Amino acid sequence: MNVFIITLLFCESFYGCSAQAPFGNHLLQLNKTIQLPDVKGRIDHLDINLKDQVIYVAALGNNTLEVVDLGNGKVIHSIKGLDEPQGVGYIPQKREIFVANGGSGDCYFYDADSFEKVATIHLDLDADDVRYDSAEKKIYVGYGKGGIAVIDADTHKQIGDIKLPAHPESFQLDKKLHLLFVNLPDARMVGVADLTQLKLTGKWERNTPTANFPMGVDTAHHRVFVGYRHPARLVVFDGRTGKELAMNEMTGDADDLYYDDKTAEVLISGGEGAISIFQQQGDYIYKQIANIPTRRGARTSLLVPELKVFVVAARAVSGKPAHLLVYSFTQ
Repeated sequence: MNVFIITLLFCESFYGCSAQAPFGNHLLQLNKTIQLPDVKGRIDHLDINLKDQVIYVAALGNNTLEVVDLGNGKVIHSIKGLDEPQGVGYIPQKREIFVANGGSGDCYFYDADSFEKVATIHLDLDADDVRYDSAEKKIYVGYGKGGIAVIDADTHKQIGDIKLPAHPESFQLDKKLHLLFVNLPDARMVGVADLTQLKLTGKWERNTPTANFPMGVDTAHHRVFVGYRHPARLVVFDGRTGKELAMNEMTGDADDLYYDDKTAEVLISGGEGAISIFQQQGDYIYKQIANIPTRRGARTSLLVPELKVFVVAARAVSGKPAHLLVYSFTQ
């Protein structure tokens, strides 16, 4: 058996190599793996309680929310009896956890200390991604066949709704422009909604690439970063005009994407088994500076710039238990 085949088999069994060869590994160091011993199936989104350094993991296939102490590297609680939890957000002012259930459409508020349920809001089926605006204490939740609900975090009441032509995946706010950008893969577009009017005001339509799921935003320069799966491409748009500014190949099966405004870097986690990192090196140039192997199926993640860590959720696969892979930035 030649060296190439041995290397390929190793990558497939441990990492699930991406189409690109690994490079830039020095930028991130895997310094901790946290086992999620009882978690089976797909893992969706994550959020963090920075004060306590606790990560909340929406274990969709397990119907649980895993509460993980980042410092001790252990699961400290598991909220059971959920129905395909997809989105999660932490509300520091009230020390509450918000969970969106894709199966039932129910959104639950939990006390972050006792883990007791304190409120419920019902949306249509497929309550999905969550964004929390801490300044205005508003929670945005994508749901159903086409909507984003606006919820008051203090009163636990829905106060608004943005109607959309298809189910929303990732979305981002640019409050300086008073806009919300949203991926609508079934409609093959990025939607643009006015946050004041709470209605769709723009459509960035395209036939290829398709399957736009993750999204990030640079609010200082009003750039919108969209990750497409077919084929795997990072596309950069001008948030004011919708003009395409750049396109690059990236890791496949991506589900989370972040822009770090301190380093001007874009980080993308893909289920293909890699982290793609791009850095802005000119007005319209985003150069890929890393393709770091993770594990096949590890497609959701969380960037925590305050702690200088990037956390990747690796589902249980091929006899290996689920883990959080905690990477530290080396620069």
